[in-house]
Amino acid sequence: MTVQPDMIAGPLDLSQDWSVTNGTHAVSLAVPGDVHSALLDAGLIADPYWRDTEVTLDWIHESEWTATQRFDFSAAGDGVWTLSFDGIDCVAEIRLNGHLLGRVDNRFLRQDFEVGETLVSGENRLEVRFLSNSAEAAARAAASDFPVPYTKDNNRIPHYNFLRKTHCDAGWDWNIALSPLGLSGPVTLRRSETARLDDVMVRQVHREGRVMLEIDLHYTAFAAGEVEAHAVCDGQAARATVQVWPGEGTARLSLTIENPKLWWPAGHGTQPLYDLDIRLGQDATTRRIGLRTVELLTDADETGAKFAFRVNGREIFMRGANWIPADALPARATREVVRDRLVSAVEANMTMIRVWGGGQYEPDWFYELCSGLGLMVWQDFMFSCSLYPAHDPAWLASVKREVRQQIRRLSGHPCLALWCGDNEVIGALTWYPEARANRDRYLAIYARLNAALEEAVAEARPDVAFWPSSPSVGRLDFGDGWHDDTSGDMHFWDVWHSSKDFEHYRSVRPRFCSEFGFQSFPSNRIIAGFTEPRDRNVSSRVMEVHQRNRGGNSRIVETLARYVRFPEKFEDMTWLSQVSQGLAMKTAIEFWRSCKPRCMGTLYWQLNDTWPVASWASLEYGGGWKLVHYMARRFYAPVLV
Repeated sequence: MTVQPDMIAGPLDLSQDWSVTNGTHAVSLAVPGDVHSALLDAGLIADPYWRDTEVTLDWIHESEWTATQRFDFSAAGDGVWTLSFDGIDCVAEIRLNGHLLGRVDNRFLRQDFEVGETLVSGENRLEVRFLSNSAEAAARAAASDFPVPYTKDNNRIPHYNFLRKTHCDAGWDWNIALSPLGLSGPVTLRRSETARLDDVMVRQVHREGRVMLEIDLHYTAFAAGEVEAHAVCDGQAARATVQVWPGEGTARLSLTIENPKLWWPAGHGTQPLYDLDIRLGQDATTRRIGLRTVELLTDADETGAKFAFRVNGREIFMRGANWIPADALPARATREVVRDRLVSAVEANMTMIRVWGGGQYEPDWFYELCSGLGLMVWQDFMFSCSLYPAHDPAWLASVKREVRQQIRRLSGHPCLALWCGDNEVIGALTWYPEARANRDRYLAIYARLNAALEEAVAEARPDVAFWPSSPSVGRLDFGDGWHDDTSGDMHFWDVWHSSKDFEHYRSVRPRFCSEFGFQSFPSNRIIAGFTEPRDRNVSSRVMEVHQRNRGGNSRIVETLARYVRFPEKFEDMTWLSQVSQGLAMKTAIEFWRSCKPRCMGTLYWQLNDTWPVASWASLEYGGGWKLVHYMARRFYAPVLV
């Protein structure tokens, strides 16, 4: 490919024609994509999901890999050239023509490098040297001034709390531990003159039948000068001449839409969307937005404090589930695959999904799909079930950059309903002997992290609320959100983890239950895809490998035996486990819906699976509906009698 300045009206896509090698194996690398998928496509490794293959592939994450792309470039002329990576997973060194551009270690950050002095006329060689994520995590833990505990029951690969990476890549109680590495988003090259548009923050102010859009353009200026800013939506335009000075800056545009068509969650109205066209200098972008108000109501009442969402002035009981990454192999998590899962959620009458904090911030198209389908998104920041090294200034500074970028990036999507600080990190303060022995130290470190998140949200002023943690009884309250059903959101796991009867769900009346669930086996069709006939026994090693919650298979079988006659065949056992799961969720959700308006939402754990496994999901790996998902169409019906 030959690149000339006058060819570029927008960013040049450098996402094609990548290869990757560790010195022994060399294969093509799709972008976005990952090394495991590249090796699998080339026939160099076995399917990681087959039987107990997983640990035989640890050499991949233990190795260093270099991804390379070559492109031809013609003399650049005036302006500043920026090379951008939407996501690098995770610890890597970036070189252009042998020159080190930088070292990165945050998969959730867009990385921008100014490369004008490094580009050459003719062939250019771009390299990303991936260091071993597992080795880097261990080294950082060893270098820490004191231990920072992680969830050993979940993470087969240790210390991933030191990395800004999809935490469940190290394993979880439903996930395989592959620790994939690769490029998780597009790679682009673009030329800027006076200033470069970096991020856009969109806010809505609804008043008297009209909506004012407040649009902040975050830029980097390379010289003093004037830049034209322009925004258009629904035929309304705003323009400004912006005086810029070298460094980072912000320009604000405002425009008003008369007689707006409001966006509603599925089942409550339509989902009209508007194109918001934005330009700063020669940089242009379009955001697909919807117009709505979303409020989180946490007023004190006679019980404690409510927890309810109000959309466009209407309080809505949120029906939904928790979302985890669509596949443990990132290259398989395509738009088509994800859309299938989200459509299944809507077909089961869901109005909200929670993007869980041990996973990842999803790509823009994920939120566009949710907005088009009317699925609201409770968005966690990416922290879960471990303690984190917020005592490290460099680590915390990276997190602050991350959350600023993500808040701005997602600000225009009407599906966004909430920013939540973390998943179960307050609870984790009581899980580990180190934290129990010195609670003050670890609570102070947690408070640093949580305050940084709250301050980032306050600074950005998105038009959705911030909630400190899940579960939580409220702001600056570090008490027990697990068993308090009078305030805030609740995670209720006594039935599964304590092996209690399904009727125990009726012992609490949460204000909003954002996690609860019961496991089942996947279908016999899915089991046949990862087993040999000799493996098809709930006590076999392979079935245990495909069960990541300690004692999970036994708990499924023991609970099933309380409600139905014990089956004679394995195939009947797997089917009846799905009956048992469905009865559990039906019992909980129908009772909690009957508690409205005290209870104003249920998000069961979990919607989807990342690989073929026994789990709490209602959609098994591949997107097939388990029995509980069919039952959800009834217990999540808009009207339940």
